[in-house]
Amino acid sequence: MKGTASACGSATVINAIATGEGGAFAIDLRVKSTVSLTGDPSEISGKVGNTEEDPELIEICVEKVLERRGVRDQYGAQIETNTELPIAVGLSSSSAAANATVLATYAALGGEIEPRDAIEIGIESAFNAGTTVTGAFDDAAASYLGGGVVTDNESREILKKIDIDPEWRVLIYLPPGRSYTTEVDVERIEFLGDLVEVARESALEGNVFGAQTVNGLIYSSVLGYDSQPALDALSAGAESSGLTGTGPAIVAVSKEKNVEKIINVWNSKEGRVLKTRPSREGARIENG
Repeated sequence: MKGTASACGSATVINAIATGEGGAFAIDLRVKSTVSLTGDPSEISGKVGNTEEDPELIEICVEKVLERRGVRDQYGAQIETNTELPIAVGLSSSSAAANATVLATYAALGGEIEPRDAIEIGIESAFNAGTTVTGAFDDAAASYLGGGVVTDNESREILKKIDIDPEWRVLIYLPPGRSYTTEVDVERIEFLGDLVEVARESALEGNVFGAQTVNGLIYSSVLGYDSQPALDALSAGAESSGLTGTGPAIVAVSKEKNVEKIINVWNSKEGRVLKTRPSREGARIENG
């Protein structure tokens, strides 16, 4: 029995590390997971594309689904993920992988799962695997549900749903390097909570792009990233621009007419640029 599913990456509106409340919106870059169930319950084995990344997260996701369905003693599994998302740059690759794997496992079992339950399994798996600090409920919800959300990550409550028109263009600047959320100095970030709270209130009032920019500038400062690429994108006509997650990627949202200007500015820097758009569609079962 085999199931395949995919889920979106997401871009940060409000990083939840400082206050426990965050926000994100789905982008149309996906992680696809294929789960093949086997008759050997002694082994659940995962592979993260053609990388050396640790597969523990996706392995735990499958194990939790099998336990939830009461068939852990009947099945093992082989899992493989493939991603359009760069890994460990702040685009929710872990949340997307977890969501896709949970849904793919249910597809392999011939069952269905409520979105909220799937998100919860992915978050608990991320805590068990040590890949998250806050639980990343904002990232996981945007990835699974599509669109945007503002959330209380501690209570795992969606405070506001955000519709971001797919006609906007999302540009992503990827400087060299990676950043793993669990390596971040949380105590250093928490003292900025009052500033981040202002950005969060702005997002709840509907100023999503302003909140994204302010949040990005705050976190770039405390995490030691250069904010100039975000400022350059704004100067070139971006509606918003800022650090996503704990970086190092920077996301800009723009109208089509300014896309090439922003790309040209970023292409003058070391690194590469991706172009995508917001996604209203979240996790989905694929045909293989």
